[in-house]
Amino acid sequence: MTTSSSERGVSLGMPELPAPGYPDDVRTRLEADAREIIARYPDSRSALLPLLHLVQSEEGHVTRTGMRFCADMLDLTTAEVTAVVTFYTMYRRKPSGDYQVGVCTNTLCAVMGGDAIFEELQEHLGVGNGETTGDGKITLEHIECNAACDFAPVVMVNWEFFDNQTPASAARLVDDLRAGRPVEPTRGARLCTFKETARILAGFPDERPGAVEESGSAGPASLVGLRLARGEAAPARVVHPRDGGPHDEPQDRAVHEPSPAEHLSSHDAPQETAASDPSHPAGPTAEEGE
Repeated sequence: MTTSSSERGVSLGMPELPAPGYPDDVRTRLEADAREIIARYPDSRSALLPLLHLVQSEEGHVTRTGMRFCADMLDLTTAEVTAVVTFYTMYRRKPSGDYQVGVCTNTLCAVMGGDAIFEELQEHLGVGNGETTGDGKITLEHIECNAACDFAPVVMVNWEFFDNQTPASAARLVDDLRAGRPVEPTRGARLCTFKETARILAGFPDERPGAVEESGSAGPASLVGLRLARGEAAPARVVHPRDGGPHDEPQDRAVHEPSPAEHLSSHDAPQETAASDPSHPAGPTAEEGE
């Protein structure tokens, strides 16, 4: 006696139909933007990454329709486009929120409290990693590194920095986002929606008045090492003996001001490198094979 595939619980299914195209008006608008992006590159396929950000700005994630559009514009197969979309985590493949809240859980941020922040937000929002709140406002995810270890633990919202966070401050942050209250990043321009961010990442200017000027530069903590490497003096610090305190010292004792060549700790001193020591230049000292 034989059994059918349905009786065995096997579903053969049907082949997936081709992705639908964009409505004519949307495609016309996107084609104009796509041609502007493609014109920036000597090889058209190099435009794939910004084109994917462009279609992501249309629907909030990269749909099959968006991938088909990119393939058509660049004369690629949809398989080639799909391989790129599935490799890079900045491309969303399912509907997501207006605000992508990413908590760094890599080593330093985790040690400084990133894991606790992520656990708090999961419980506070009632969502898991990569999930979106019911109101469509917040998508929560853990991310490997924000490249801002000197401000750990760090949370990013639509790729803008919120430094030195705690579980309580992160919970207030997402509450403000859901309530529509204004939120200012620690560094960088004021927030915009994820779709607007995707369009900027596609290479189009941020047209909000004053937003470019707000973008700023590296924060103070990021520049400490550079200042020390240049021989600039660190701020004076007074370190008291373990068995004493300020009241044990004469009131008229002058505070020692370190010179540019003096460092408070061996860890503060720039090490000799090819760039800092002219007597040991970079590069091999002998020809290859000698």
